[in-house]
Amino acid sequence: MTAPLPDNYAYGPYHDGPDPLAPPVDLRDAMDEIGRDVMAGASPRSALEELLRRGTPRTAGLDELTRRVWQRRAEIQRRHRLDGTLQEVRRLLDDAVEAERRALFPDPSDDARFREAQLDALPSGTAAAVSELADYEWTSETGRDNYERIRELLGQELLDSRFEGMKDALRSTSPEDVERVNQMLSDLNALLSARAQGFSDIDERFAEFMRRHGELFPENPRDVDELIDVLAARAAAAQRMLNSMSAEQRAELAQLSQQAFGDPRLAQQLSTLDQNLRGLRPGEDWTSSARFRGEDPLGLGEGVRAMTDLADLDALAEQLSQSYPGARLEDIDLEALERQLGGDAGVDARRLGELERELREQGLFERAPDGTLRLSPKALRRLGETALADVVRALRGRGGERETTSAGAAGEPDGSTRHWRFGDTQPWAVSRTVRNAVLRTAASGHSGAVRLDVSDVEVVETEHRSRAAVALCVDTSWSMVQEDRWLPMKRTALALHQLISTRFRNDALQLITFGRYAAPVELAELVGLEGAWEQGTNAHHALLLAGRHLRRHPDAQPVVLMVTDGEPTAHLEPDGMAEFDYPPSPRTLLKTLSEVDRLAKLGTALSVFRLGDDPRLGAFVDLLARRAGGRVLAPDLDGLGAAVVGDYLRNRR
Repeated sequence: MTAPLPDNYAYGPYHDGPDPLAPPVDLRDAMDEIGRDVMAGASPRSALEELLRRGTPRTAGLDELTRRVWQRRAEIQRRHRLDGTLQEVRRLLDDAVEAERRALFPDPSDDARFREAQLDALPSGTAAAVSELADYEWTSETGRDNYERIRELLGQELLDSRFEGMKDALRSTSPEDVERVNQMLSDLNALLSARAQGFSDIDERFAEFMRRHGELFPENPRDVDELIDVLAARAAAAQRMLNSMSAEQRAELAQLSQQAFGDPRLAQQLSTLDQNLRGLRPGEDWTSSARFRGEDPLGLGEGVRAMTDLADLDALAEQLSQSYPGARLEDIDLEALERQLGGDAGVDARRLGELERELREQGLFERAPDGTLRLSPKALRRLGETALADVVRALRGRGGERETTSAGAAGEPDGSTRHWRFGDTQPWAVSRTVRNAVLRTAASGHSGAVRLDVSDVEVVETEHRSRAAVALCVDTSWSMVQEDRWLPMKRTALALHQLISTRFRNDALQLITFGRYAAPVELAELVGLEGAWEQGTNAHHALLLAGRHLRRHPDAQPVVLMVTDGEPTAHLEPDGMAEFDYPPSPRTLLKTLSEVDRLAKLGTALSVFRLGDDPRLGAFVDLLARRAGGRVLAPDLDGLGAAVVGDYLRNRR
C-alpha cells in the first residue's frame, strides 16, 4: 500500500545546484547566431562574445544586464539625498525647543525668563545648538526626551554606518549598552593594532574577541583578515558618503558625533577604527564620491548602504563588460547581481554562463595550427544543416513545384521497399504489392478475387550510383563585401557542402574562391574568410582550377557553378602572376573564354549565378553560357542558395 503524501509540502525555486527540470541550453540557435557573425567576417571568439552581449530570445545578454545596472545606479542617485540624519536631528531639536518654550511661557519667574533667554541665544547651526544644550536643565519632559533621542539617534546612526545591523540591536540604549559598545570598540582597535604590528598570537586574540563580542557581528567572520575585510569595506563606504556631502554638512556631522550617546568616547573610538582600517586596507576606495540629487533623505546607515550599493553596481558593470584580461562569466557576482537587479537577472547570467560553457565543452570550437580559435567540423555541420534547411524550404516554396526523388542514372535497388507516395517514379515492388492486397482482402472477410488498391502499392527504394565532380567558384572580391553579398555567398557554400556530404557522398566537391587570385579552400577556411580590399575578379584562374578538379575525376559528371557580381578584370599569366585591368582588357576576356571552351570539351554543365544588375557583367556571362552550352541565373540574395542547390540537382538529373 502506498503511503499518503504529506500535506505540508510547498513549491519554490530549486537551490541545490542546476535545476534538473530546466530546459536544456539551445545550442542550435546559438550556433546559428555565431555562424552568421563568423561568416560575416568576425572571428569565432568575437562572435561568441557578441552572442553573450546580445543574449538569446529568452535570455537577456550582458548588454541588457549592464543597462539595468546603470539604470539602477542612476535611480539611487536620482531618488535620494544624504542629509537624512541632519534633517532628523534638526526636527527633533526644533520640537524640543518649541516644547520647552511652551512649558516656560506660563511661568512668571525670573528663572523662566533666563531660560528663555538661553533658548533665544542658541546658535543657528544644528550642531552648535545641540552642543550648547548639553548642560541645559530641561523643564519640558517632551524637550528632554527629544534631546535624549538626538543623542541616541546620533550614536545609533554612527554605529550603523560602521557595523551592519548595529542600529537595530541598539533600539533602546541604556548606559550599560553604551559602555558595552565602547568596550567592544576598544577591544576591536586593540585587535587591529596587534594585527598591524604582526603579533604572533593574533588568532588567539581574534578568538577571544569573537567570544566576547561575536553576537554583534552577524557576518560571523572566520578569522581576523575576514573581519578586517568586512569592516574596511563598510568604513570606506562611510568615507565615500562623507566625501559626497558638502563641507558644511561634514562639519556639522563631525561636531554632532561628539554628542552621540552623550559620550564623546564613541566618536573617538570610531575615528581610531577608521585610521586602523585605512592602514590595513589601503586598497579600498576611500577617496571617491557620488552626486545625490533626490528628495528622499537617507540616514547615515542608509547612506552607507546606498554607497555600498553603488560600489556593488560599479563592480557588476565591470564584470559584465568582460573587457579586462582573462575575463570569464564566472567572474560575475551572482549574489550581488540578484541583490541589485532581482532573481531574474541572476537566472539570465547563469543561463549565459551555461551557454558559454556548453559551447566550449561540446567541441564547437577548436584551435587552428596558428593558435587562433575556429569553428570545429561539428559546428560547421550544424551550420550546414541550418543553411540546407533554409534552402529546402525555399525550394519547396516555389510556385507549381513539388519535391521529387530521382533514382539517378543507374537507379539501383538498395534492398528496401516503402509505400508509394504521389510523385514517386521508382519501380513497383510487385511481390510486396500483391502480398499487401491479399492480406488486406483476407482481413476484410471478403471472398473472391483479390483487387489491388492504391494503399497496397510499394515501390523499390533506389539510390544514386552516378557521380558528379562539382566545382563551386565563389567571387571574393571587395564588391561582394561592399554590396552585402558576403554572407549569402557563404551560406550557399555551406548548404551545398552539407547536401553533398550527407546525400550525395560519392560526389566530389571543390570550393574555389577568386579575387585577384583564385584558390581551392576547405569549408572551414571559406566560412572564416574575412573580406579584404583587393582589386580584381580573376574568373580565368577560378575556371582553370575548376578544370583541374574535373580532370581528376574523369568518371564523374562535370559540373561548374560560378557565383559572381563582376566581370573578369584579372587573368593569370604563365609566370603565375595576376594581371589586373579595368575595364577588362581583351587579353583577360580571351583567356577567360578559352578556359570556358576547355570546360565545354569535357562536357561540363556550367551555370553562372549573376549578382547585381551590371549590364557589362550581364553581357559577359551570357557569352559564357552560350560558349559552354550552360545557363545564367540572376537570383536575389535571399534566393541564391536555393538557386545554386536547385541547379546542382537539375544537372545531376
